[in-house]
Amino acid sequence: MERGTRAGTRDSLPEGLGQAIWETAGAIAALLDGATDTTVPVPGLEWTLGETAAHLALANGLMAELAAGRERPYGDGTPQSLAAANARSLTEFSERGAEPLAAMLVEQADAFLAALDGADSDRSLVTPLGPMGPDVLASYLLTHMLGHGWDLARGLGRPHMIDRTRVALCLPFLKTAMPRVAVAPAGLTAQYTLRVRGGETFGVTFADGTVEVLPGPPERSDCTILTEPVTFLLIALGRLGPWQAMARGGVLAWGRKPWLAPRFPTLFRAP
Repeated sequence: MERGTRAGTRDSLPEGLGQAIWETAGAIAALLDGATDTTVPVPGLEWTLGETAAHLALANGLMAELAAGRERPYGDGTPQSLAAANARSLTEFSERGAEPLAAMLVEQADAFLAALDGADSDRSLVTPLGPMGPDVLASYLLTHMLGHGWDLARGLGRPHMIDRTRVALCLPFLKTAMPRVAVAPAGLTAQYTLRVRGGETFGVTFADGTVEVLPGPPERSDCTILTEPVTFLLIALGRLGPWQAMARGGVLAWGRKPWLAPRFPTLFRAP
């Protein structure tokens, strides 16, 4: 099926999510277009440009299989196991050419959308980060592509494709993943209100080693964090530090304990 014609899949996902997945895959492929040297390092990663593109293509393929209901063991959900699975998959897959990898990641994004065409939104799918419904898995795929799309853009010195609309579509996955990737100390008690500028407001609470994500602000918030959307996603994915973001004006904090703000990102470990 040609690009832009998978309307049924887009209708079965939250508004704009299927379109964002397809357009993001296309934007990453456009980034890779004309890249002749894929051995150059990517800033902030241990991978080269070719390895990053290969990881994206493989990950899109993995997500397409998960969307189709196939179980694919890929670590146990911990950052260490996922890193080991990533390294193993790159060892077993030798393609590093920009053009074939671009085509593969677009093809697998399309396969993912095809697998969800008419899917039951209540069904549970097995993923590396635990069970998820199709909508959250689609949000996961978009989030993953945007993170590594940003990496590739930096490596190539070209504009990235993260924007306010796409960040909003990443929130269902990020809120689902937060309790699963939390590394908060058992004795921490804190209640945060997170506000994404121009978008959603939700709460995250820590108590006795448990992390809970609330649909709205907690009753008694210790710290409110207001974040510019692109900054929010980059912090969530470990691409930007809290102090660096605050220095740029991308983050503001207030409340009874505003000093808790810079600590918040350290309470999670991005997989």
